[in-house]
This record gives sequence, structure tokens and C-alpha cells, in this order.
Amino acid sequence: MTAKRATWQMAVAVAAALLTAPASAATCITSKGQFNAYKQQLAQQATRSGVGQRGLQALQQAKLSGITWRFESNPASQSSMRYRSPEQFLKSRFSSVNSFVSNAKRRLQQNARLFQSIEQRYGVPGSILVAIWGYETSWGGYTGKTPIVNGAVTLASYCRRHPRFEDDAIAALQLVDRGLINNNSRGGPSGELGHMQFLAGNWVRFAVDGNGDGRADPNNAADALATAANMLRRNGWRGGRSFADGSANFRVLSTWNDSGNYQRAIAYAAGLIDQ
Repeated sequence: MTAKRATWQMAVAVAAALLTAPASAATCITSKGQFNAYKQQLAQQATRSGVGQRGLQALQQAKLSGITWRFESNPASQSSMRYRSPEQFLKSRFSSVNSFVSNAKRRLQQNARLFQSIEQRYGVPGSILVAIWGYETSWGGYTGKTPIVNGAVTLASYCRRHPRFEDDAIAALQLVDRGLINNNSRGGPSGELGHMQFLAGNWVRFAVDGNGDGRADPNNAADALATAANMLRRNGWRGGRSFADGSANFRVLSTWNDSGNYQRAIAYAAGLIDQ
């Protein structure tokens, strides 16, 4: 079978799925066996949102992510659900707070010019960005092994999360259309992308080119850091002001992650990094 014929047959299959899908919004699911039906309904929404052939093909090929489903099926296992002090929260992932802070300071010094330029433009200090970067991926050391489209669509389908993350699933398909990711691109179990583990919708909304090469890539550290700063600023961050617990800037951290444990840990670590 030629590649051209295979592509044509794939397009026909997607069109057939759209014709059989109901006109209403996709219905969330409570069992794995409903996943393919959910994808058919999501395809209709994706088409209305302008997703093209490559994105629709990626959706058709998407598989339910077992790790995402298990994670969402047992919310009590999530560390963010239980109150922890900032020290406990950081130590749940790193050997010690001191090692986290010392590593963060080293990254900050190694990339001083980049962090200074980002703060000058967006008002977000390097200490906040390097703390998020370290917590999310150990400064790019581990960006995840879950296929991004699988994770994003599985998360959107799950009733406990639906429809809050449906826009992120559609955004992941838009990124496939743009050639930024494909079906084999991997990230976090909820479809997170790159160095800072952006949800796809946030990358679509806030992405900027941080290194001046004409392309915003979540797997490029400069792009990811600049985009994180842009996201925080556009959600209300004010440069030169406190980010201590209870401050206006502290509350902006909730737009990055709505876990109070996470917000307190990032602000705490950033304060130590600044010392």
C-alpha cells in the first residue's frame, strides 16, 4: 500500500467517525472500554476547533494511557492531596532541601544572562523559574515517558477531570498539526510537555521564542523558561514584588499548579535560592 493511499484511507476513517459521532459535546467515561467512543466524540469537537488531518489521525491512533488512568483512579495516592510542609513536599522527590537549593543555585548561575533577560522582560525572578524547572523535570533531566497525546486524551476523558482538561487534549492535537509533537512524543502522564511540563493548552496560549531561533519549543530550556514567565505575567504576576505566602504573586502560582502544597514549596524554595 502506498503512503498516499494509506493517508487517504486514514482520512476516510476519520470522516466516518465524525459522521457517526453525536453532535453534542464529548461525554466523559468511567470505564476503559468507553475510550474509543469518547475519541469519536472528541474528534467532532476537535474539527470544530480547527484541528487538521494530522491532529485527527493522531487522535484516532491514540491509546488509553494506563498510568494516567491508574493515577486518576486513585486520587488519594497523589502527594498534592495531603497537606505537607514545604520541606516535606520537596523531600518527597529530592534527597534533601539543601541539595535541591544548591543545584538550583548552580543552574541559576550557569544561565545568569538568560534568567536576567527573562526577568527584565516579564518581571518573574529566576529563583521562581529555576525552582519550578527543578521540581518539574530536575532541570530537564527527566521529561516523562508517557505519549503526550495518549495522556492528554485519557485525562480529558476521565469523568473526575472532564471537561476541565478537554481543551488541553485538543491543544495537543493542534501541536501535532504544527509538527511540534507527534504520536511518539513523550512527556508527563497528564500530557505535560518539555522542560517545564506545560499542559498543551498553556503552551498554545503562552508560548514564546526564548532563544531567538524563530521557533517556540517546549523541549528547549530557554523557550520553556521564557514561556513560563510569560504565562505567570499574563496571569497577574508583578515584577519586583513579594511572592511570599499570602501575597498577590503567590496567588498567581495557582495558575501554574492549583495544589497549595506545590505553591508553598516553590515559594519556599525560591526564597532559599535568593539567599
